[in-house]
Amino acid sequence: MRTLIGLSLSALLVACGRDVPPDEVIEAAKARVERVVAAGHLTRGALEVLGFMPVYTCGEPRRAFLDIAAPDVSARLSCATATVEQLDAVTDGVVLSFNGPDCEVHGLRLEGRAFFKYSGGVDRMDVSVDLRQLRVDGAVLPAEVGYGTCGDQTSVWAKAAGDVPGRPGHTLRVDARVGKRAGLPLLGGSSLVLDGEGELTGPDGVDTMTLDTLQYEVGEYLPKEGTAVLETSDGHRVEANFQPGLWRLGKVEVTVDDHASVTVPIIR
Repeated sequence: MRTLIGLSLSALLVACGRDVPPDEVIEAAKARVERVVAAGHLTRGALEVLGFMPVYTCGEPRRAFLDIAAPDVSARLSCATATVEQLDAVTDGVVLSFNGPDCEVHGLRLEGRAFFKYSGGVDRMDVSVDLRQLRVDGAVLPAEVGYGTCGDQTSVWAKAAGDVPGRPGHTLRVDARVGKRAGLPLLGGSSLVLDGEGELTGPDGVDTMTLDTLQYEVGEYLPKEGTAVLETSDGHRVEANFQPGLWRLGKVEVTVDDHASVTVPIIR
């Protein structure tokens, strides 16, 4: 199980301004932020799988696009195989299979299959991917992702509902989308910007979360920057503000209610 902070919390805490929250409050907030990070990692992994296939080129016949795109992804990803099948008159499917337990792509260890569905074409294409038979870093990926393009702006979405990876007894629900940022492609680039909302459910109740422009670099577990906000089941507000640093170093500023923020160095 990956953790947000790998060093002694008491040795690294830096607070400024108002009163520092009690240790037990900090530890509870840290545990909740780690669950948000795990949920974000799962969602980010799902969206990266969507980006393995080329984005549909508007104006091109659907099957002509897939007859080129499927062999292309099989050639680029040495441990993956893509096969195309016709589902109905307006829909084609692609089964993307990841072969063997040692298959790693973009820093993600992948096992199982992803099912792509392409509906429409030329003037409008809607793509959805069922990832529920795929495992990422050993955890089942209970998610669906997709995008719509042509005729209006491309929109990319992800929906996940299931167990929080590495956190027994905790479940998640995430409704996310890829945020737009100048200079970054929506899919297939080296960075991904994630916005969304959802819930984390555990033995203590249900926390609601909001993800605001979390930026991930390909292959990284922790976000490089952005903010996650939790409204906890016991009435607290926890805000985690991720900030970049040198090389693989960064930091997260955790603020609980009206207490002073606590800065914790992290290694991505």
